[in-house]
Parts: sequence; C-alpha cells; structure tokens
Amino acid sequence: MSIPNDICLFWYTTSPYARKISWYLTLRGLAHAQCMQPNVLPRPDMEQLNIAYRRIPLLAVGKDVYLDTRLILPKLEALFPDGAIGPKSVEEQAIQRLLEKWTSDAGVFTRSAQLIPLAAPAMKDPNFRKDREDFTGRPWDLNVMARARPEATVHIRDAFEILETTLLADGREWIFNTEKPSLGDIDAVWPFHWLVGMPTALDPNYISPTQFPKTFAYIDRFGKALKAARESLPKPVSVTGAQVVEHMANARFYEPAGNVDANDPTGLKSGDEVTIGPLDSGAKHRDTGRLVTLTPNEVVLAKQTRAGGMELHVHAPRWGFRVFRATGGKI
Repeated sequence: MSIPNDICLFWYTTSPYARKISWYLTLRGLAHAQCMQPNVLPRPDMEQLNIAYRRIPLLAVGKDVYLDTRLILPKLEALFPDGAIGPKSVEEQAIQRLLEKWTSDAGVFTRSAQLIPLAAPAMKDPNFRKDREDFTGRPWDLNVMARARPEATVHIRDAFEILETTLLADGREWIFNTEKPSLGDIDAVWPFHWLVGMPTALDPNYISPTQFPKTFAYIDRFGKALKAARESLPKPVSVTGAQVVEHMANARFYEPAGNVDANDPTGLKSGDEVTIGPLDSGAKHRDTGRLVTLTPNEVVLAKQTRAGGMELHVHAPRWGFRVFRATGGKI
C-alpha cells in the first residue's frame, strides 16, 4: 500500500482538533493517506504502532509519529516547506501563536465543548460518555453540563466579540490579508466553525449572524474555501494500521535524532528510559521509550512497533506534556 508523501493522518471526522490537520493538508494540497478511527477506545490501528497515547489526531510521517496539533502543524510547515502557509512577519507569527493558545489552551475550546447539545446522539450513548470520563478524568453528568451552558455561552459570546471587533473589524477576508486562508485562519476559526456546524449549540438570542455578521461571514467563507480546495484534490487514500506499519518498514526517519539539552530542568540524558503523557485530557495513557531528543519545545522517544519490533520515533510538545524517567516517576 502506497502512502503519498509518507503522510498518514489518524483521525475521525467529528474531532475538531483533527479537522485542523485535515484542513491544513487540504489547503496545502498535500497528498496523504488517512487511517480512520472510532471516536472511542479501543483503537486497534494505533495499537499496531504500539502507541498508548489516546488523543486524536495522530500523524505519521515516515517512521516519525507526531502527537498534538500544537506540534503537528509547525512540523508539517518545516518538513514540507514548499507552499507553506504559515505567517511570514514577526508580528504575524506572534498573532498566530497567540491565536493558537487562545483557541486551544486559554478556554475557547473548553467552553465550546460545554455547548455540545445534550440531545446529540453521542451524549446519549453510554459507551461514549464512559469513554469521555476516562478521557477527561471526571464524571459526565448531563445535569451538571446543563447548568454550565449559560456561563459557557457568555464566554463564547465574548470570543465571537473579540474576532468581530478586532481582527475582522476592517472587513478583511483572511486574518493576515492573504489571498487564501493561512495557518492563522486555521488557528482562529476551528472552534467557531465546529460550533456553528452543530445545530442548537449556539443560542441565537445571544450568538448569531445578527450580532456578529463579520464573524459568521468569515466562518462561511472559510468553509467555502475549504470545499473548493477539497474538490480540486484526489480523495485521501484510506489505510489500516497494519498497512501503515508495513509502509513504515520501507520508509525513512524524516528527522534525525537530536540533542538532549544538558541544561533541561528534568536532568534527563540521552538514552534514558522515559515516559511521556499529556497533563490534561487522556493523561492516563502514556508512552515509554528511549529518549533521543529533548529541547525546550519538543521531546522525542524511540519505541518499537507491536508487529515486527520496528523502531519509530514518537514526538510530543513540551507544552502540556510531562516527561520523566520510566522508573519511579509519577504524573
């Protein structure tokens, strides 16, 4: 099975984080394969790679596996620079980084998730709710979630107001006045696009095109640009986890083993057996392997696939993740 550009995206279509990566690959016109996943555990395809990390998306490029959109997007920009859509100036880079943190880490998505309609089929599925309790580490009580909706609406209304009165206030089409959507637009629009696409998630008494015409027009414009880009490309090849492992056997590492920062606060050294895991959602699902790279922004460990014992490198960001010696360490 051939995997275009050695890129395979592990995702499911309702994951808002995974959509960011799918959108990026589409807007870039980067041919790739996809390994579609269920929205709950188990995920046998990822188990083929011997990956314990449970969050979606996950991206394989050759024998390198990347976790978390905060790392995946800049890696794709660096690994495939011809046609990159990231910001060019220092000021735009700063805005893009701030948008990334605002939508992902500073509460916009958390509050967006509190507006998932309680009547949605997934919310009535006991398997889904049990899975999300494991994922978040807290009970999914629909009565508690119902009580949280007014406050979540207040926060999301404020987020719409920020876009409406600042970045979109002058009527521009795209965040950085580009001809087409850029990485800045992906980082800005994704939770808003997700909410608008869920019927009844937003109460029109407070958040609608009437109150926020520029922001709703921007969301619609992004969707149309994405649709046009998608229609101009062949559909991604669909593969299984076993086929990805088979492909990896003849693929290469896209990044050489790097340095381990001698001044890192953890005191870890190259070759140490380490464990990595996210600090927030999915924190119980951790990966262990041999440390090959440790920088202020990234940790990379080597581990073997379940089938064939082939070495691959697992990359994670430092932000939002913890790395510690595999013996005696605790999260």
